[in-house]
Formats: sequence, structure tokens, C-alpha cells
Amino acid sequence: MPLSTLVSAIRPTRSRLSLSGLGLALCLGITASAQAATRLDFSNEYNANSIHAQGDAYFIEQVTELTDGEVDITLHTGGALGFKSGDHFYAVADNAVQIADTLSGTMSGIDPIFLLSSLPFLVEGVDEARRLYEIARPHYDEVFEDNDQILLYASPWPASGIWSREAVTSSESLQNLKIRTFDRNGTETLRNAGAAPVSLSWADVVPQLATGGINAVLTSAEAGANASFWEHQQHFSGIQYAIPLNMVHMNRDAFESLSADQQEALREAARRTDEHNWQAVRERTVSNYATLDEQGVTIHDPISADFQQALADAASPVVSGWQDTMGERGQAILDAFHNGQTP
Repeated sequence: MPLSTLVSAIRPTRSRLSLSGLGLALCLGITASAQAATRLDFSNEYNANSIHAQGDAYFIEQVTELTDGEVDITLHTGGALGFKSGDHFYAVADNAVQIADTLSGTMSGIDPIFLLSSLPFLVEGVDEARRLYEIARPHYDEVFEDNDQILLYASPWPASGIWSREAVTSSESLQNLKIRTFDRNGTETLRNAGAAPVSLSWADVVPQLATGGINAVLTSAEAGANASFWEHQQHFSGIQYAIPLNMVHMNRDAFESLSADQQEALREAARRTDEHNWQAVRERTVSNYATLDEQGVTIHDPISADFQQALADAASPVVSGWQDTMGERGQAILDAFHNGQTP
């Protein structure tokens, strides 16, 4: 066979082998790229328009930016994964979900430290609420660490008030009122004030309002606006009960499976989100009140001094009871707070 003919016969074979090898390399490259991103699920009981879900979305944006998309977090709002706040602590500990945004008071059975932010009438305004959180942050961190989790950031609520069908502007109007509370502090305080409180998870509130199971709700203007409470309630009393926190926590094994750079990126994203959330809550009450006014809700803020004092009297044993339960830890936190200490 002439040499030129032999060369021609060989060239297509080499070409086919080269193309085949190239295709294999491309496939391997695509597979490696697809596997590069670490995927995490994030559970939130509240709807996508809530201040908490918006803060969580901000966190995810920061993580995406800081990791160049190497950490891919999917936020599931409205309890879409089937978890309520009361389920989150153990769900995250067990890695059933990697990250969760949880109402702090629902974790009080784990440790009473989680009732700190909802102690009634302890703080005046967002600045004091943030200072209290920062004083207590090491104690929160310790509890999460002891339960195979890490605390990423806090998600504060605007101040809690009372949504109701009829105006609640006096001690008399509270008597035997079937009112939803969100943790033990609220239940005990409102019972002391003469109401008939019922502790309910957020997902159960609107169904109970619709069926008449409750006639009032202890929550923020924010929460009521997001759930269109004006369909069932015509009044909001700004009693400035508390500025409770949600906690955003992550499974420790899931966190430690990330690279060192990715772990630092998550911590930086969490620091940014803390700043973002405390600023957002400062602005939210004004916009919430504007929405309520547009919807025809009557806002009672401020309430009378007599009613405020009656509520404070009802709250006093709740605060002292928490302090007794917490012992030296609680005393140290409250002493630092009342002495004006900043971390």
C-alpha cells in the first residue's frame, strides 16, 4: 500500500479518537462543575414578604457573592418543608434541614435563655433590643454549640402589640379575651392581666381567627400586615410589649463540611445580615403603620399610662421568674444590660 494511502487511513481514526477523548473530558468537566456547588436547604415558617424571609434572602445573596456560587442555599418559606418554628431546633440538629429561621421563644424548652428577647417591657426601642442581644450572644452561641449547631445571625421583629376585633385599650377590654401568644412569657403575662391566652404556632393563627378560636393576637404590626389580618381584625394596640428575636442557626456538621474559605464567607455573610436586619427593623414600623392605615385598621399608639402600667405590673413576675430560672447567667445578663454595658 502506498504510504500516502496508509496515512489517509490512519488520520480519520486518530481524529475520531481525539474527538471521543475531548467529549469525555467535557463530560467529566461538566460533572465536576455540577458537583462543585454545595447545596443547602433553609426553612422559614413565615411568608416570603416577611421581614425574616427578606433578611434570609439577603443572607443568601451575600453567600452567593462571597463564595462565587460555590454554596447554593435554597430558602423554603411558609413552612414549605413541613417544619414549624417549634420543629426547627431538632430538625437542624439532626440535619433534616441544614439552616432554619426560628422564633426564639419556641426553643425555651431547650434553654430558658431563648425567652430573653421576649421578656415583656424590658427594652425600650431597637437600640436597647440590639444591645441586649449582643450582651447575650455568647450564651446563645454556647447552647447552639452544645447541640451540634452554630448561630449565624438574629432576625428581630418590630415591637409586639395586640391585634383585635374590638379595641383593646384598657385592662377591662383584656378580661377573658381569647388571645394568641407566641411563647411562655406572653402567655403568663396576659393571663396575669386577666386575658385567656392561647399559645399558637404562626401557621395556626389565621385558621383560628377565621373560625373564631381566638379573638386577638399578640404579634407585631409587621406580622399582621403580612397575613392581611384586617380581614379579621380592625384594631392594633401598640403596647410595645417586646422586640423578640428569631434565630438563624445551622447544622454544625454541614457547616464544617465546607472549606475554610466557605466557612469564613458564611460568617461574613451572617455579620452583614445582622447589620441589615437591625437596620430593617428600625424602618419597618413606619411602613407597617402606613399599610394598616390604608386598610382601615385603627391604630392605638400610644396607649394610656394606666393601661401601660397595668400591663407592666402583670409582666413583673414573669421577668423575675425568668431571672430565678436562669440563676447567675440571667443575673449577669440583666446586670450588664441595666448598667448600660456594651459588648
